Amino acid sequence: MVHVPGGLFLMGSEGDWVVPEDGEGPVHAVRLAPFWIDRCAVSNAEFQDFVDETGHVTDAERFGWSFVFAGLLPADFPETRAVTEAPWWRQAYGACWRHPEGPESDVHDRAEHPVVHVSWDDATAYAAWTGKRLPTEAEWEYAARGGLEQAVFPWGDELEPAGEHRMNVWQGTFPDHNTVADGWYGTAPVAAYPPNGHGLHNMCGNVWEWCADWYSPAYYARSPQDGPPGPSFGVQRVIRGGSYLCHASYCRRYRVAARSSSTPDSSTGNQGFRCVLDDTSARSQ
Repeated sequence: MVHVPGGLFLMGSEGDWVVPEDGEGPVHAVRLAPFWIDRCAVSNAEFQDFVDETGHVTDAERFGWSFVFAGLLPADFPETRAVTEAPWWRQAYGACWRHPEGPESDVHDRAEHPVVHVSWDDATAYAAWTGKRLPTEAEWEYAARGGLEQAVFPWGDELEPAGEHRMNVWQGTFPDHNTVADGWYGTAPVAAYPPNGHGLHNMCGNVWEWCADWYSPAYYARSPQDGPPGPSFGVQRVIRGGSYLCHASYCRRYRVAARSSSTPDSSTGNQGFRCVLDDTSARSQ
């Protein structure tokens, strides 16, 4: 884990990249206590250890299916239901963390890739097993910024500084053609790209990451300055960071300030998580 010092920072965004309906503004000052955060998203190998010890059955396994990006499915994959607003998502029976693209797939060569097809409920169960918890949305953004003030990405404002790829997102024409210029079509290993200023890998791109908070697009306008915990109730939980499917033509959420949400029991092939731990030493000082 990486220690993130406490402090005051400006959360949210009002720049050209903002997705207004997501409630990314207003920009507001937030003060956080120090905390520890996983250097990388939880990997398949780490989740395997959790399942082996606890026997945990994920929501996707209980439901018998999960959503998979159509481009990762074999050509002869049976016709199944697609998401109306996002037809590139296909219902795949048998898809789960062990079988990310359905029963014929596995994670044997993806031990260091982020675990996917995990719901918020699955993520909180894992966190509890490790003695950790999910980050608040404010903690996640503070950590993702890596010490930079109001930068668009964890490394600065340029998407590809000096032509270098710093995260795993879609290149080309979405959803039909990915040039794979960044080296990965689906998920990349959890430490595939250089870390940010706090030493954290892949805070943007690769997989969406669950946060502890309930989601509300209006929350930033009334949230407390000190350690905002998120709304007291809601229907969906916050997810942050974007994924390997993000592309400027339809989804500009691969930024440190970007927000989205999903219901706590839902899972997809691009949702993962990382954990945090309170800095108890800071409380005693």
